[in-house]
Amino acid sequence: MKTSRSISLSILLLLFGAFQIKAQSKLDSIQQLGEVVIVEEYIPKDIIPVQSLKGKDLERLNAHSIADALRYFSGVQLKDYGGIGGLKTINVRSMGSEHVGVFFDGVEIGNAQNGVVDLGRFSLDNIETISLYNGQKSSIFQPAKDFASASSVYMRTKVPTFAKGKRYNLHATFKTGSFGLANPSLLWEQELSKTIKSSLNADYTYSSGKYRFRYKVINKQDNRGAFDTVATRQNGDVEFFRIEHGLFGKLKKGEWKTKIYYYDSERGYPGAIVRQTPGLYKNEDRQWDKNFFVQGSYAQQIRPRYRTSLVGKYAYDYLHYLSDPKKDEQVVMKVDNKYMLHEGYVSSSNLITLTPWWTANLSGDFQWNKMNANLHEFIYPQRFSGWVALATSIQIDHLKVQASLLGTFIHEKMKEEKQVRKNWDRYTPTLIASYQPWLSQELYLRGFYKKIFRMPTFNEIYFAVIGSGTSNLKPEYATQYNIGLTYQKSFFHPFFKDFEGQVDAYYNEIEDKILAKPGGQLFRWTMMNIGLVKIKGVDVALAATVEPFKDFLLNTRLNYTYQKAQDYSDPEEITYKGQISYIPWHSGSAVVSAQYRKWDMSYSFIYSGERYTESANILINKVLAWYTSDISLGRNFHWGKNDYKVTLEVNNLFNQQYEVVSRYPMPGTNFKVILKAHF
Repeated sequence: MKTSRSISLSILLLLFGAFQIKAQSKLDSIQQLGEVVIVEEYIPKDIIPVQSLKGKDLERLNAHSIADALRYFSGVQLKDYGGIGGLKTINVRSMGSEHVGVFFDGVEIGNAQNGVVDLGRFSLDNIETISLYNGQKSSIFQPAKDFASASSVYMRTKVPTFAKGKRYNLHATFKTGSFGLANPSLLWEQELSKTIKSSLNADYTYSSGKYRFRYKVINKQDNRGAFDTVATRQNGDVEFFRIEHGLFGKLKKGEWKTKIYYYDSERGYPGAIVRQTPGLYKNEDRQWDKNFFVQGSYAQQIRPRYRTSLVGKYAYDYLHYLSDPKKDEQVVMKVDNKYMLHEGYVSSSNLITLTPWWTANLSGDFQWNKMNANLHEFIYPQRFSGWVALATSIQIDHLKVQASLLGTFIHEKMKEEKQVRKNWDRYTPTLIASYQPWLSQELYLRGFYKKIFRMPTFNEIYFAVIGSGTSNLKPEYATQYNIGLTYQKSFFHPFFKDFEGQVDAYYNEIEDKILAKPGGQLFRWTMMNIGLVKIKGVDVALAATVEPFKDFLLNTRLNYTYQKAQDYSDPEEITYKGQISYIPWHSGSAVVSAQYRKWDMSYSFIYSGERYTESANILINKVLAWYTSDISLGRNFHWGKNDYKVTLEVNNLFNQQYEVVSRYPMPGTNFKVILKAHF
């Protein structure tokens, strides 16, 4: 990794040098970067539940990655294994992380190996909008695969905009703070022609991952005793380099986009906290990742009533995991596994406007996945997946209705042709409706029904550690029901500016739910079907803006979730009607941010109620509730012809000792200093 580290630093230094030369051009003497005003589409126009964070709202959050920002959405449970380098995944409405589709500039980020995307590896520096949809995106003009997720996270990068007479923007950021954090990043936007814009973003991150934690166990169940100790989290270091480049092109009646992405990391996995002597809480597991993809999309209005879109992508993911008993006495068997995952994807969508109030879309997608490994007698699985979606949308005055039928066709084979597993053909419908009682008011009543079919991933089906064999996992079948309302109003008032709110009640039912539990190695979990899970919940999201006095804006966001996710698999078992693993009954967040001229301040609070590590809701499996408070203070400066900003963040302000996942303690109070320059 030292070689990769040197290469990464060299690239960043070259970029810094090139940008500094560019920043000294004569153009700076006659132009300066002006404020760009982005007009946003507000939430009530979406006919299904959606939550979004955009522009300045994202900047004000104490968030280092996409995963950190998603904590502030209702209905979301974050799995976080501690520190900047810890694996971060999300679970929406207790459906499971594999049911969450993650889309980057409109194209899904796949992972056929384990079905989970580590959201910690995506920076916020180049992100304009993060949106979370329950059900599916409101637009029917989308690839067929987009209809196949129970919920979707859409990350949209910034499309370059330029002040009059200026053809480039340069944004440089440096973050430092606790745990030895060093994180420089650069964003260079260039106007190549009147119709083509370029965006290059690169960042490097290093953190020692070391932090103090208190671990206290009060045990009254057996003779293992109780203890209370303070220790330092070890082997949590991370080092990664990320670079991405995008092109944005405009056509007479359309547009095209391309994206190239590369990520290279090395990290330690500190493992679960298990008391032992000698060497308390020691773990030496290491993981190396390389992720690359190139993707492109094209959309064109061919005829007044016909619009088409084409999408293509190739991705390569490399994972190397090392667990050595010579370095760690907890390890029984040496694991030195390397996995290589290939993915190819193409899609075509076709939207027809039948009447001014009726549209229809036909989409077809194909995806190929293959996994290689350095394991003895590995079975080299391949999966060929096809999706066809027929969708229609009707809008008549107060009523909007969407319906779709998705066909999923999967063929899978292993190394030996005679070992072809089988074919899966499934059809799943969706129905969405929204009603606006009064056209003069932004009040909408809405509901949806959706059926989901999810295939087990390669890791879930095959015993990847052993290298051969299959499990008896069954595919999941999930049904979603949702009813709710949303309201928004802007006020022409010197104090109240705007208000918006959403309330949704939902019921989800999952047959043969695949449950993931931590296993011997962090990258390889134990997978099992638990029969039937029933989920009932309520999501509430409120936001308001007020101006108490001139130039002082106060923004508030409140989110609350109640969930009852129960295991109905076997009435004879202790797990019957138990809350499933790591799902709290109550959770929520609050964000209050203030702006006064060149100053801005933000306070955020996150709460997660008590949970259980197993569906057996007994005392020994109980995980205590936790909360954190974060605060930040920022100041903008204008010096010469450039703009600067300095921000101080303090996270976990009250030094709460807590665990998101049992035996993986999170950091206590920590700070971060952020310096930004705009040329």
